[in-house]
This record gives sequence, C-alpha cells and structure tokens, in this order.
Amino acid sequence: MSKRILITGAAGFIGSHLCDRFWQEGFEVIGMDNLSTGSLENIEHLFGKDRFTFLHYDVTNFVHVPGELHYILHFASPASPVDYLRMPIQTLKVGALGTHKCLGLARAKGATILLASTSEVYGDPLEHPQKETYWGHVNPIGVRGVYDEAKRFMEAMAMAYHRTHGVSIRIVRIFNTYGPRMRLDDGRVLPNFIGQALRNEPLTVYGDGSQTRSFCYVDDLVEGIFRLLLYSDYPLPVNLGNPGEVSILDFAREILALLPESRSTIVFKPLPEDDPKVRRPDISLARELLGWEPRIPREEGLKRSIAYFRAKLQPA
Repeated sequence: MSKRILITGAAGFIGSHLCDRFWQEGFEVIGMDNLSTGSLENIEHLFGKDRFTFLHYDVTNFVHVPGELHYILHFASPASPVDYLRMPIQTLKVGALGTHKCLGLARAKGATILLASTSEVYGDPLEHPQKETYWGHVNPIGVRGVYDEAKRFMEAMAMAYHRTHGVSIRIVRIFNTYGPRMRLDDGRVLPNFIGQALRNEPLTVYGDGSQTRSFCYVDDLVEGIFRLLLYSDYPLPVNLGNPGEVSILDFAREILALLPESRSTIVFKPLPEDDPKVRRPDISLARELLGWEPRIPREEGLKRSIAYFRAKLQPA
C-alpha cells in the first residue's frame, strides 16, 4: 500500500509543488487548503487521479483524517507580506491553532510531521549569514510580527510535542523561494519585478536597493524537503535556501537584462517597516545531514519563472 501523506496549504505555491512531488513518488496524497491565499489552479491537474484527494478545509479547526496516516507536511499559512498584513489574525491562528491541530493529529496517528518555518524567524538579523543556532532579532509587535512570531511559536510547539509526547518532527526554515505558481499580486519582490517588467511599468525598489536576498528555485527547495522528511530523523530546524546573495537593486537589473524588450525603468520608494536588511542562509547543516544544496542557477530559474508569468499575463 502507498504511504499516506497530508499536505496542508496544498493549493499554495510551495504546497502544490509538494503535492506533485509526493504523488509522483507513489504516495497517497491528501491535500488540504481553505483557499484563503491558495488557488485550485495549482493542483487541478491532480483532480481525478488515483492517490490524490483534496479537502477544502481550515486547519485551525479540528482535523481528522480517517485511516492510516504516515506523514504530515504543515504548509498552511499566508506567506507574503501583502497577505499576512491583510490577514494578521488568520496568520497568527494558522501558526498557533493550525499547528496545534496538526501536531495532535500526528500524535494520534503516529505520523512524522514536517513543519514549514521561515527565515523570518531571524527577523532583521544581526548575524550574517544566518545559522540555525542564531536566535533572531524580531520585533514582536511590529506589523511583520504576526508572521514572524507565528512561525517562532510553531517551532516552540513542535519541540514541546517532540519532547513531551515523542512526536517525530522535522522543521524546515525556508528562505526566499521562487518559481511557477507564485501569484503575480502576492507582493514579493520577484513576481513584482517580473510583472512590472512584462507590463512595461517601473520596477519598484524600496530603500536604496542595497538590502539583500537569496533566491532558491522551488524544485531545489522541494528536493531538500523530501530528503529532510524521508532521509533524516533530525528534529531541530534546518535552513533550506540558496546562499547566492544579491542586492535588490542588482536583482532588478538582472530581471531587466533577461527582458531586453521591456521599456521599464527602476524607481525608488521608502523602505517598509522592519524590512530585513540582509538575508542569506548558512546551509552547512543541510549539506551535512541531507547531502543537499541548490542545483538550479538563478538565471535558469528566472527564465522559467518569466515564461510562467508571461503566459499568465497573456489574454485567454
């Protein structure tokens, strides 16, 4: 019989790619999403296939899955600033109540649970690059605190269930990830820049553009998550991301270089509150534990992403 896996946030950007990967690997996949930020378009190609079931459900309520359940991937949460600033209470609830319900289900079923944390637990870091041992520099009452603290609480609760009840857990701290199925309007820098360039609008750079990010292509991230869940029993957080760091201004120039037909220019606007100045993962632990590192160069990943967004913008 196939191993059964529940994936929350299944209709989201990363969740939908995880549905694909585990289905392709022969798992019976149960996708769950309340569709507050996800889209059925991301998983509709799986509808009607054997070994895939979709449940339209809010994970902050009691979660029951009949029968055996071997694994849980808890990826339900707004993940972009546009979304979690629009839904601050829902973001806190899915990080707290949703995590509580998923951990309870994992305990009841004897399942291994992998929880999607984030590089945002490091806040605006005073350590660079960021190692898993760094405790972070977070403003708990700032506008971004609803996301940062929800994820920090998630990690704390996961470790409590592990230590108290022996639940088998994995925690992945995800750094900036990109690729097809991102929403053009999700407010993150990559869809913003590509959408603006394709529409010949000015690319909006906040501050002077010297702040840095490190972009990991989604296929690389999914491979790391797959290995962490199945090839490791390590319960503490593991960074997954691409250590290739780039300033936002240089990144805007890279996008324009890949779209020479674009008539876009670059404009500057004030830096948002609590926006991190630097972001780069130390992935030494992932290399050691999982034999993992990103394989897809940024230029190749950006070309694939541009092709996806170009198709989304073309009239039907």
